[in-house]
Amino acid sequence: MSIASQRTLLANSSKGEHVRIVEVSPRDGLQNEKGLIPASTKVELIHKLRKAGAECIESGSFVSPKWVPQMKDTAEILRTMRPDSTISHPVLVPNDKGLDLLLKLLEEYGSDKSAWPTDEIALFTAASEQFCKANTNCSIQESLQRLEKVSERALNAGLRVRGYISVVAHCPYQGKVKPEASGEIAEQLLQMGCYEVSLGDTVGSASPSEMREVLAKCLQKTSGKNGGDVSKYAAHCHDTMGTGLANVLALVREGVRSVDAAVGGLGGCPYSPGATGNIDTESVVYGLHAEGYETGIDLEEAAKIGQWISDQVGKQNNSSAGRAILARLARQEEEMSAKL
Repeated sequence: MSIASQRTLLANSSKGEHVRIVEVSPRDGLQNEKGLIPASTKVELIHKLRKAGAECIESGSFVSPKWVPQMKDTAEILRTMRPDSTISHPVLVPNDKGLDLLLKLLEEYGSDKSAWPTDEIALFTAASEQFCKANTNCSIQESLQRLEKVSERALNAGLRVRGYISVVAHCPYQGKVKPEASGEIAEQLLQMGCYEVSLGDTVGSASPSEMREVLAKCLQKTSGKNGGDVSKYAAHCHDTMGTGLANVLALVREGVRSVDAAVGGLGGCPYSPGATGNIDTESVVYGLHAEGYETGIDLEEAAKIGQWISDQVGKQNNSSAGRAILARLARQEEEMSAKL
Protein backbone atom coordinates (compact mmCIF):
# COMPACT_ATOMS: atom_id res chain seq x y z
CA MET A 1 0.00 0.00 0.00
CA SER A 2 1.34 3.44 -0.91
CA ILE A 3 1.94 6.08 1.75
CA ALA A 4 -0.86 8.21 0.28
CA SER A 5 -3.31 5.29 0.38
CA GLN A 6 -2.23 4.47 3.91
CA ARG A 7 -2.95 8.05 5.01
CA THR A 8 -6.37 8.04 3.34
CA LEU A 9 -7.30 4.79 5.06
CA LEU A 10 -6.16 6.11 8.44
CA ALA A 11 -8.02 9.40 8.00
CA ASN A 12 -11.26 7.62 7.10
CA SER A 13 -11.09 5.25 10.07
CA SER A 14 -9.88 7.55 12.83
CA LYS A 15 -13.04 7.74 14.92
CA GLY A 16 -12.57 5.77 18.10
CA GLU A 17 -8.96 4.92 17.27
CA HIS A 18 -6.55 4.71 20.16
CA VAL A 19 -3.71 7.22 20.44
CA ARG A 20 -1.03 6.31 22.95
CA ILE A 21 0.04 9.10 25.29
CA VAL A 22 3.68 8.83 26.37
CA GLU A 23 3.62 10.74 29.66
CA VAL A 24 7.03 12.38 29.99
CA SER A 25 6.48 14.59 33.04
CA PRO A 26 8.48 12.47 35.54
CA ARG A 27 11.59 12.65 33.34
CA ASP A 28 11.50 15.34 30.66
CA GLY A 29 9.14 17.45 32.72
CA LEU A 30 11.19 17.50 35.92
CA GLN A 31 14.81 16.99 34.86
CA ASN A 32 15.66 20.69 34.60
CA GLU A 33 14.03 21.81 37.85
CA LYS A 34 16.72 23.54 39.91
CA GLY A 35 15.46 22.50 43.32
CA LEU A 36 15.85 18.78 44.02
CA ILE A 37 12.46 17.10 44.13
CA PRO A 38 12.10 14.25 46.66
CA ALA A 39 11.98 10.77 45.19
CA SER A 40 8.74 10.22 47.10
CA THR A 41 7.11 13.06 45.14
CA LYS A 42 8.22 11.57 41.82
CA VAL A 43 6.93 8.15 42.87
CA GLU A 44 3.59 9.66 43.87
CA LEU A 45 3.40 11.46 40.51
CA ILE A 46 3.96 8.20 38.64
CA HIS A 47 1.34 6.36 40.69
CA LYS A 48 -1.19 9.14 40.14
CA LEU A 49 -0.53 8.95 36.40
CA ARG A 50 -1.01 5.19 36.43
CA LYS A 51 -4.37 5.56 38.17
CA ALA A 52 -5.40 8.20 35.62
CA GLY A 53 -4.95 5.68 32.81
CA ALA A 54 -1.44 6.42 31.52
CA GLU A 55 -0.06 3.37 29.74
CA CYS A 56 3.47 4.65 29.10
CA ILE A 57 5.23 6.80 31.71
CA GLU A 58 8.82 7.90 31.13
CA SER A 59 10.04 7.49 34.69
CA GLY A 60 13.62 8.75 34.80
CA SER A 61 17.03 8.61 33.17
CA PHE A 62 20.38 7.01 33.87
CA VAL A 63 22.56 10.04 33.25
CA SER A 64 25.48 11.50 35.13
CA PRO A 65 24.22 13.13 38.36
CA LYS A 66 26.88 15.77 37.74
CA TRP A 67 24.99 17.00 34.68
CA VAL A 68 21.40 16.13 35.65
CA PRO A 69 21.25 15.84 39.46
CA GLN A 70 17.45 15.71 39.37
CA MET A 71 17.60 12.20 37.89
CA LYS A 72 20.08 10.67 40.33
CA ASP A 73 17.30 8.75 42.11
CA THR A 74 15.98 6.92 39.03
CA ALA A 75 17.02 3.47 40.30
CA GLU A 76 15.38 4.18 43.65
CA ILE A 77 12.17 5.20 41.90
CA LEU A 78 12.10 2.15 39.64
CA ARG A 79 12.47 -0.15 42.64
CA THR A 80 9.09 1.08 43.88
CA MET A 81 7.28 0.20 40.65
CA ARG A 82 5.03 -2.84 40.77
CA PRO A 83 5.16 -4.65 37.42
CA ASP A 84 2.04 -4.27 35.30
CA SER A 85 1.98 -5.72 31.81
CA THR A 86 -0.36 -2.92 30.67
CA ILE A 87 1.96 -0.08 31.75
CA SER A 88 5.52 0.63 30.61
CA HIS A 89 8.11 2.77 32.39
CA PRO A 90 10.81 3.66 29.84
CA VAL A 91 13.97 5.40 31.01
CA LEU A 92 16.37 7.61 29.08
CA VAL A 93 19.78 6.00 28.58
CA PRO A 94 22.24 8.30 26.76
CA ASN A 95 25.31 6.05 26.66
CA ASP A 96 26.94 2.76 27.68
CA LYS A 97 27.47 3.92 31.26
CA GLY A 98 23.78 4.65 31.62
CA LEU A 99 22.88 1.24 30.22
CA ASP A 100 25.34 -0.41 32.62
CA LEU A 101 23.48 1.20 35.54
CA LEU A 102 20.13 -0.01 34.27
CA LEU A 103 21.33 -3.56 33.61
CA LYS A 104 22.87 -3.68 37.09
CA LEU A 105 19.48 -2.74 38.52
CA LEU A 106 17.68 -5.37 36.45
CA GLU A 107 20.06 -8.06 37.74
CA GLU A 108 18.31 -7.66 41.09
CA TYR A 109 15.15 -9.07 39.50
CA GLY A 110 16.65 -12.08 37.71
CA SER A 111 15.86 -13.21 34.18
CA ASP A 112 12.06 -13.08 34.50
CA LYS A 113 11.19 -9.99 32.45
CA SER A 114 7.69 -9.88 33.93
CA ALA A 115 9.31 -8.92 37.25
CA TRP A 116 11.40 -6.08 35.80
CA PRO A 117 10.34 -2.53 36.74
CA THR A 118 11.09 -1.47 33.16
CA ASP A 119 11.84 -3.21 29.89
CA GLU A 120 12.37 -0.17 27.70
CA ILE A 121 14.98 2.52 27.13
CA ALA A 122 14.96 5.74 25.15
CA LEU A 123 17.89 7.12 23.14
CA PHE A 124 18.23 10.65 21.84
CA THR A 125 20.02 12.63 19.17
CA ALA A 126 19.31 15.82 17.21
CA ALA A 127 18.69 16.93 13.64
CA SER A 128 21.00 19.95 14.04
CA GLU A 129 24.78 19.62 14.30
CA GLN A 130 25.08 22.63 16.59
CA PHE A 131 22.33 21.43 18.93
CA CYS A 132 23.80 17.93 19.01
CA LYS A 133 27.21 19.36 19.88
CA ALA A 134 25.75 21.49 22.69
CA ASN A 135 23.64 18.64 24.07
CA THR A 136 25.90 15.60 23.64
CA ASN A 137 29.31 17.15 22.87
CA CYS A 138 29.65 15.29 19.58
CA SER A 139 28.49 15.36 15.98
CA ILE A 140 25.25 13.75 14.81
CA GLN A 141 27.10 10.86 13.20
CA GLU A 142 29.24 10.29 16.28
CA SER A 143 26.08 10.35 18.35
CA LEU A 144 24.43 7.74 16.15
CA GLN A 145 27.50 5.51 16.28
CA ARG A 146 27.40 5.60 20.08
CA LEU A 147 23.66 4.95 20.14
CA GLU A 148 23.98 1.98 17.80
CA LYS A 149 26.24 0.24 20.32
CA VAL A 150 23.88 1.04 23.19
CA SER A 151 20.88 -0.15 21.18
CA GLU A 152 22.56 -3.43 20.24
CA ARG A 153 23.43 -4.18 23.86
CA ALA A 154 19.96 -3.23 25.06
CA LEU A 155 18.20 -5.38 22.49
CA ASN A 156 20.44 -8.33 23.32
CA ALA A 157 19.49 -7.87 26.98
CA GLY A 158 15.81 -8.09 26.11
CA LEU A 159 14.98 -4.39 26.26
CA ARG A 160 12.86 -2.42 23.82
CA VAL A 161 14.41 0.75 22.35
CA ARG A 162 12.74 4.04 21.44
CA GLY A 163 14.47 6.94 19.71
CA TYR A 164 14.15 10.72 20.04
CA ILE A 165 15.16 13.27 17.42
CA SER A 166 15.35 16.81 18.83
CA VAL A 167 14.94 20.10 16.89
CA VAL A 168 13.39 18.50 13.80
CA ALA A 169 12.12 21.85 12.46
CA HIS A 170 13.94 24.71 14.19
CA CYS A 171 17.20 24.96 16.14
CA PRO A 172 18.01 27.74 18.64
CA TYR A 173 21.51 27.98 17.13
CA GLN A 174 21.15 27.51 13.38
CA GLY A 175 17.49 28.40 12.77
CA LYS A 176 15.40 26.33 10.37
CA VAL A 177 16.43 22.68 10.05
CA LYS A 178 16.03 20.81 6.77
CA PRO A 179 13.39 18.07 7.15
CA GLU A 180 15.60 15.69 5.17
CA ALA A 181 17.98 15.64 8.15
CA SER A 182 15.32 13.99 10.30
CA GLY A 183 14.60 11.46 7.58
CA GLU A 184 18.22 10.35 7.43
CA ILE A 185 18.47 10.08 11.22
CA ALA A 186 15.15 8.26 11.54
CA GLU A 187 16.36 5.72 8.99
CA GLN A 188 19.43 4.96 11.09
CA LEU A 189 17.49 4.82 14.37
CA LEU A 190 15.03 2.33 12.91
CA GLN A 191 17.83 0.27 11.40
CA MET A 192 19.53 0.00 14.80
CA GLY A 193 16.35 -1.44 16.28
CA CYS A 194 14.23 1.43 17.61
CA TYR A 195 10.58 0.38 17.53
CA GLU A 196 9.48 4.02 17.38
CA VAL A 197 11.03 7.41 16.61
CA SER A 198 9.71 10.52 18.35
CA LEU A 199 9.92 13.70 16.25
CA GLY A 200 10.67 16.63 18.55
CA ASP A 201 9.81 20.27 17.97
CA THR A 202 12.09 21.13 20.88
CA VAL A 203 12.00 24.88 20.31
CA GLY A 204 8.21 24.89 20.05
CA SER A 205 8.05 27.15 17.01
CA ALA A 206 7.21 24.74 14.19
CA SER A 207 3.99 25.02 12.22
CA PRO A 208 1.70 22.09 11.37
CA SER A 209 2.86 22.18 7.74
CA GLU A 210 6.50 21.99 8.84
CA MET A 211 5.82 19.00 11.10
CA ARG A 212 3.92 17.26 8.31
CA GLU A 213 6.87 17.86 5.99
CA VAL A 214 9.28 16.35 8.55
CA LEU A 215 7.09 13.27 8.85
CA ALA A 216 6.77 13.02 5.06
CA LYS A 217 10.56 13.10 4.62
CA CYS A 218 10.95 10.41 7.27
CA LEU A 219 8.41 8.19 5.52
CA GLN A 220 9.98 8.82 2.11
CA LYS A 221 13.45 7.97 3.39
CA THR A 222 12.31 4.75 5.01
CA SER A 223 9.59 3.76 2.53
CA GLY A 224 9.78 0.09 1.71
CA LYS A 225 11.84 -0.58 4.82
CA ASN A 226 10.78 -1.15 8.42
CA GLY A 227 10.13 2.56 8.92
CA GLY A 228 7.76 3.23 6.01
CA ASP A 229 4.92 2.53 8.42
CA VAL A 230 3.67 5.82 9.90
CA SER A 231 2.95 4.01 13.18
CA LYS A 232 6.73 3.93 13.72
CA TYR A 233 6.63 7.65 14.51
CA ALA A 234 5.55 9.75 17.49
CA ALA A 235 4.89 13.45 18.03
CA HIS A 236 6.89 15.38 20.64
CA CYS A 237 5.81 19.02 20.61
CA HIS A 238 6.44 22.06 22.76
CA ASP A 239 4.09 25.03 22.89
CA THR A 240 6.37 28.08 22.91
CA MET A 241 4.55 29.80 20.05
CA GLY A 242 1.13 28.28 20.78
CA THR A 243 1.24 25.72 17.95
CA GLY A 244 1.83 22.61 20.06
CA LEU A 245 -1.67 21.13 19.94
CA ALA A 246 -2.11 22.04 16.27
CA ASN A 247 1.13 20.22 15.49
CA VAL A 248 0.07 17.15 17.46
CA LEU A 249 -3.29 16.97 15.70
CA ALA A 250 -1.64 17.51 12.31
CA LEU A 251 0.60 14.47 12.80
CA VAL A 252 -2.21 12.36 14.25
CA ARG A 253 -4.30 13.12 11.17
CA GLU A 254 -1.37 11.85 9.11
CA GLY A 255 -1.55 8.54 10.97
CA VAL A 256 0.76 9.02 13.96
CA ARG A 257 -0.66 7.15 16.95
CA SER A 258 1.81 8.00 19.72
CA VAL A 259 2.13 11.44 21.36
CA ASP A 260 4.54 12.64 24.05
CA ALA A 261 3.07 15.05 26.60
CA ALA A 262 3.51 16.23 30.20
CA VAL A 263 0.83 17.11 32.74
CA GLY A 264 0.86 20.78 33.62
CA GLY A 265 3.03 21.51 30.58
CA LEU A 266 6.12 20.71 32.63
CA GLY A 267 9.56 20.81 31.08
CA GLY A 268 11.84 22.95 29.00
CA CYS A 269 15.26 22.68 27.46
CA PRO A 270 18.45 24.32 28.81
CA TYR A 271 19.90 24.32 25.28
CA SER A 272 16.89 26.15 23.84
CA PRO A 273 16.57 29.56 25.56
CA GLY A 274 12.99 30.76 25.79
CA ALA A 275 11.42 27.41 24.91
CA THR A 276 8.49 26.52 27.13
CA GLY A 277 7.67 23.09 28.47
CA ASN A 278 6.23 20.07 26.74
CA ILE A 279 2.75 20.28 25.28
CA ASP A 280 0.45 19.61 28.22
CA THR A 281 -1.26 16.25 28.50
CA GLU A 282 -4.54 17.94 29.37
CA SER A 283 -4.73 19.88 26.07
CA VAL A 284 -3.63 16.86 24.05
CA VAL A 285 -6.19 14.54 25.62
CA TYR A 286 -8.96 17.13 25.31
CA GLY A 287 -8.10 17.78 21.66
CA LEU A 288 -7.86 14.10 20.75
CA HIS A 289 -11.10 13.21 22.51
CA ALA A 290 -12.85 16.13 20.79
CA GLU A 291 -11.66 14.77 17.44
CA GLY A 292 -13.08 11.32 18.19
CA TYR A 293 -9.90 9.52 19.22
CA GLU A 294 -9.54 7.73 22.54
CA THR A 295 -6.53 7.72 24.85
CA GLY A 296 -7.55 5.83 27.98
CA ILE A 297 -6.65 8.93 30.02
CA ASP A 298 -9.13 10.36 32.54
CA LEU A 299 -9.03 14.04 31.58
CA GLU A 300 -10.28 15.39 34.90
CA GLU A 301 -7.74 13.32 36.81
CA ALA A 302 -4.97 14.52 34.48
CA ALA A 303 -5.97 18.11 35.23
CA LYS A 304 -5.83 17.46 38.97
CA ILE A 305 -2.41 15.83 38.66
CA GLY A 306 -1.10 18.73 36.57
CA GLN A 307 -2.10 21.20 39.27
CA TRP A 308 -0.78 18.97 42.05
CA ILE A 309 2.71 18.51 40.57
CA SER A 310 2.88 22.22 39.63
CA ASP A 311 2.20 23.04 43.28
CA GLN A 312 4.81 20.52 44.41
CA VAL A 313 7.57 22.13 42.35
CA GLY A 314 6.39 25.68 43.00
CA LYS A 315 5.52 26.53 39.41
CA GLN A 316 2.51 27.94 37.64
CA ASN A 317 0.27 25.33 36.06
CA ASN A 318 1.04 25.84 32.35
CA SER A 319 -1.98 23.90 31.13
CA SER A 320 -4.75 26.29 30.13
CA ALA A 321 -7.00 23.29 29.48
CA GLY A 322 -6.20 21.90 32.91
CA ARG A 323 -6.93 25.20 34.62
CA ALA A 324 -10.25 25.52 32.77
CA ILE A 325 -11.27 21.99 33.76
CA LEU A 326 -10.40 22.62 37.40
CA ALA A 327 -12.35 25.90 37.37
CA ARG A 328 -15.38 24.07 35.99
CA LEU A 329 -15.11 21.35 38.61
CA ALA A 330 -14.83 23.96 41.37
CA ARG A 331 -17.90 25.78 40.06
CA GLN A 332 -19.89 22.53 39.92
CA GLU A 333 -18.87 21.75 43.48
CA GLU A 334 -20.01 25.20 44.62
CA GLU A 335 -23.36 24.73 42.87
CA MET A 336 -23.83 21.34 44.51
CA SER A 337 -22.98 22.78 47.92
CA ALA A 338 -25.47 25.62 47.41
CA LYS A 339 -28.25 23.10 46.80
CA LEU A 340 -27.61 21.28 50.08
